[in-house]
Amino acid sequence: MQVLVLYFSKGGNTAKLADNIAQGVKAGGAEAVIKKTSEVTTDDFLNAAGVIAGSPVYFGIMAADLKRIFDEFVSTRRKMENKVGAAFATGGHHTGGKETTMMSIIQCMMIYGMIIVGDPMDASGHYGVGCVGAPDDTAAGDGFKLGKRVAEVCARLAK
Repeated sequence: MQVLVLYFSKGGNTAKLADNIAQGVKAGGAEAVIKKTSEVTTDDFLNAAGVIAGSPVYFGIMAADLKRIFDEFVSTRRKMENKVGAAFATGGHHTGGKETTMMSIIQCMMIYGMIIVGDPMDASGHYGVGCVGAPDDTAAGDGFKLGKRVAEVCARLAK
């Protein structure tokens, strides 16, 4: 079973958080397929039991390059129904729009018919994982927990 960890990262912080999430996916028993927005294909979407998508904050929403993927892959929409979706975001300020950015990602996933999973209660129990700048130990740990949770939920749904 594959879980796609999809991200756009200009400065590298979102890529670092994506790596922490991918480690959690593996610990949860799934294969982590980690792809930048410039590398992802529709087959990556279709072969995944879940998608964890992340972006830096751009004016309180996801980066245009991640939104482009949701726009261009709309033909896969009906085939994504009932797959697991989750979000993560990085920003430059503690009040800098990470939650609204995650909600913009979640909105796309809901339109794709995906089952949305937030981060687990032993992380923050909210929309997903966010951090300011590069992930510190807490954000890295929360990212790991989110990846693990998504992999576990995918496994439960596959039964």
